[in-house]
Amino acid sequence: MKYVLDTHALLWALFKPEALSRGVRGIIEDVRNEVNVSAVSFWEISLKYSLGKLELQGAVPEDIPEAARESGMQIMELDVDVVSSSYRLIATKHRDPFDRLIVWHCIKAGHILLTKDPEMKLYERAGLRHRW
Repeated sequence: MKYVLDTHALLWALFKPEALSRGVRGIIEDVRNEVNVSAVSFWEISLKYSLGKLELQGAVPEDIPEAARESGMQIMELDVDVVSSSYRLIATKHRDPFDRLIVWHCIKAGHILLTKDPEMKLYERAGLRHRW
C-alpha cells in the first residue's frame, strides 16, 4: 500500500514515535508499504518554524527531508498539475491551505493519508482515504 504522512505524523515519526498510534507505527515499519511525505509538509514545517510556532528537537527545517529519507520515506515532489488543479478540491469549513494541498496531493496520487486530524473526514466524499 502507498501512504502519505500528514505533517504532524511525519514529525512524530521522526521525533516522538510514541505519539503515533500502534497501527500507524505498524504501517510505517512494514517494508511492504511505501511511506511518502508531501513536499507541502516541508514548507509547512519551515513556515511554522520561522514564525516560532514549531520547535524542532536539535534540528532545523532543512534537516527534515534527509531525516525522512534516512527513515525510509519517499518524498512526493509537488508538480504543476497538482498545484494548478487544487482548486477542484471541494470547499469545506476546513480552510488550512497546507492540509488542503496535502489532501489534494493524496487524492491525485491515490495514496492513503495517515493523520490524526478529524477534519480530514470532510474530504472523504472527494475521494480521500485516510487512517489513524
